[in-house]
Amino acid sequence: MDDFDEEDGHHAGGPKPYIDRQEQPTRVGLICPDVRGNLSSHSIEARQAEFEGLAEAIHLDVIFSEVLRVREVRPATYLGGGQVQTIADRVKSDKLDLLLVDAPLTPIQQRNLERETGTKVLDRTALILEIFGERAATREGVLQVELAHLNYQKGRLVRSWTHLERQRGSGGTGFMGGPGETQIESDRRQITDRIVLLEDRLDKVKKTRAQQRAQRTRAAIPVVALVGYTNAGKSSLFNRLTGAGVFAEDLLFATLDTTVRKITLPHGREVMLSDTVGFVADLPHDLVAAFRATLEEVTDADIILHVRDIANPDNLAQGHDVLKVLEELGVSGETTPIVEVWNKIDLLGDQGQALASASPVGRVAAAMPVSAVTGQGVEDLLLLIEKTLGEQSRTYQVHVPHSAGSDIGWLHSHAEVISRDEPTEQGSGFVVRVDPRHKTEFLERFNGRIEGVES
Repeated sequence: MDDFDEEDGHHAGGPKPYIDRQEQPTRVGLICPDVRGNLSSHSIEARQAEFEGLAEAIHLDVIFSEVLRVREVRPATYLGGGQVQTIADRVKSDKLDLLLVDAPLTPIQQRNLERETGTKVLDRTALILEIFGERAATREGVLQVELAHLNYQKGRLVRSWTHLERQRGSGGTGFMGGPGETQIESDRRQITDRIVLLEDRLDKVKKTRAQQRAQRTRAAIPVVALVGYTNAGKSSLFNRLTGAGVFAEDLLFATLDTTVRKITLPHGREVMLSDTVGFVADLPHDLVAAFRATLEEVTDADIILHVRDIANPDNLAQGHDVLKVLEELGVSGETTPIVEVWNKIDLLGDQGQALASASPVGRVAAAMPVSAVTGQGVEDLLLLIEKTLGEQSRTYQVHVPHSAGSDIGWLHSHAEVISRDEPTEQGSGFVVRVDPRHKTEFLERFNGRIEGVES
């Protein structure tokens, strides 16, 4: 049993889904509220298309998708009374199993909408959680998704929480509270206890990842992290660069679990390439918090490749959403070089004109147009990664006496040894490239023995 296995046998597969899957696809209606006065960098058409993509990501049967103009948000139902009645009629006539609303609903609004429409209602956050629950492929991913589920559900105990149903009926033992404990109090206690347990296990995940990153740091292997809006083509590019078989499909959130592979750049330098979960507009805060252990691969990266679907008309707004999440993680172009990868140029009608009108978001070191599908521009991207890493590093000529064998070991483990002179009676001369993160230690260790510096 490893750190992430279940000791108690409960919750073996993570949280119970919000959507009950049947043999027949779940029939759903999509509502995209367009609230007057709400400022968004995304057009309502782009938001509707993305919401439809989220529903299709878990193969729901979308019966209708409709934009509703909302003058003001109603505290009770979010939507206006006439709109709710129209939706209720549509639910009945279309025999819908589920209604999805592209907005953050309060527990009261969700409950009232369910009562008024006669069907189950989920908001944007619940849908994203549902997708993440289906995509989680590793034990770590399952833990992270369940933690996000629980934090979301904790505030919704105004109604029965079906995830706990199978642990009830124990006659006052086990998870059930003592005499007089209400169902909501019992549920809240179970959720809180489970959250504490999951956070403890994810803390172990965090420590394990920190150890792995420390090993890569000691080995002086730079880390290049792929980030981007969901479905921008990160995993396809990752597969193109590494030859790995990471799940890459034209679906939102096709990748959930971080994958790391070693690749060799054109002139022989090795780097670790990391593929991460995609971002999306209004990514639930609980999800960002739960996946922080995974996303810390990004915070420790030497270079960030921000992959943008340059063929998507909404790509500029998507790029800004990615930067917002990076800022939440404490990452910016001021602290880490960001290279924008303008992907899917094979889908552009007039490449020259489209690329001429494209512009980077935020501060970037460079931008490179590529196609992960055809391979166009990929070799140039690898050269750009190499060049960007080289600009961060400095090359030194250093002398090491024979008596200082440990210093030779340090150079091989903390720097890139470019060449070594023939040994003399005094020792050996090395030409080494040192990354910024090892520069201070290098200068202190080899003080007085550095014979030359190159930019």
